[in-house]
Amino acid sequence: MNWNLGTLRRTGISGTLRTTRTLGTRNWSLRTLRRTGISGTLRTTRTTNPKQKPDEDHLVFGQNFTDHMFVMEYDEGKGWHDGRIIPYGNISIDPASCVLHYAQMMFEGMKAYKTADGHVQLFRPYMNAARLNRTNERMCMPPIDEELFVSAVKATVLADIDWVPSKPGTSLYIRPFILSDEVSFSVLPAKHYRFMIILCPSGPYYAGNMGKLSATRIYVEDEFIRAAQGGTGFAKVGGNYAGGMKASQKALKYNCKDVLWLDARDHKLVEEIGTSNAFFKIGDEVITAPLGGTILPGITRNTVLTLLKEWGIKVSERPLSIDDVCAASENGTLAEVFATGTAAVISPIGTLCYKDKDFLVNNNQVGPLAQRLYDTIYGTQTGKVADTHNWVVRIC
Repeated sequence: MNWNLGTLRRTGISGTLRTTRTLGTRNWSLRTLRRTGISGTLRTTRTTNPKQKPDEDHLVFGQNFTDHMFVMEYDEGKGWHDGRIIPYGNISIDPASCVLHYAQMMFEGMKAYKTADGHVQLFRPYMNAARLNRTNERMCMPPIDEELFVSAVKATVLADIDWVPSKPGTSLYIRPFILSDEVSFSVLPAKHYRFMIILCPSGPYYAGNMGKLSATRIYVEDEFIRAAQGGTGFAKVGGNYAGGMKASQKALKYNCKDVLWLDARDHKLVEEIGTSNAFFKIGDEVITAPLGGTILPGITRNTVLTLLKEWGIKVSERPLSIDDVCAASENGTLAEVFATGTAAVISPIGTLCYKDKDFLVNNNQVGPLAQRLYDTIYGTQTGKVADTHNWVVRIC
């Protein structure tokens, strides 16, 4: 069976896609993608044992993975090479690999969405590509051409296009990651890496509320820290998340879903909520922590800032103390608090627990601004709202 993909430039793939059913292999001709760093063919080996797809009404984040994954190698002096799509499965790694001892790795997170008319699309994938390279630079890892990154994501999703769920609130989560698998105990950057992409269908973040927004309870963490100036707070690295688990455990004891991180030096300035960026609406001003080393430059964060400015809402990227947030709660000017990120898009906060005292936000209700932002962003991602910013990249 031959698939003519000569006109599919928007997928990043051109030429002919040849599929051999009996052997379960497929070659994707990428002869025009020299600008992406891929030349020749992207070898695809189809699984001979396709999995049963999960029930779309009961999708759990990170539980069911698709049939295939993308793998590409890096060697010093040769660069990135041998990109391929293979059946999803375990990987072999030497026990002495750098990543297992010195944590030289990174990851990204993004989603593919199915529209009502059956199209599958990504949301601002070039921002993920740019952030990936900022993380790589911080972790002394080789950069990946942005076109190559986006083309690899498209090809991987296209290989498992039937796995993209279509029910409201669902999506196909995409996890690109890079690990250093050179065998070495030297505390130096590795010379060999693997870039991989895996996929998993996911349900609505607010599954218990049928996908509708709900306000959550957050613990203000004033003992442990997430990031410090000069560290890796702005990067997508595993250590940032492992280091935060202790605080998350602590939050559960206070019946809180996650934590609001404070600055490392004085434990006074608000930073992020869990693994998401934080926004505070006090009076007529929306405030979020400025980028500068400790804050992850979230794609949703950037999207929210863009929309708020277009809507004529006063928004500031500036330091904000937890004392001012608590005072605003007590005097009634704390209108809304919400977190932003890929998983939930917008996560409204209804209660902040700080020093054994609860501070209510909007009477523990979802605020109108959070709801409007969610409806606009998720609507754009799924094709229900017109994409006036060219944020959407269609796969097929």
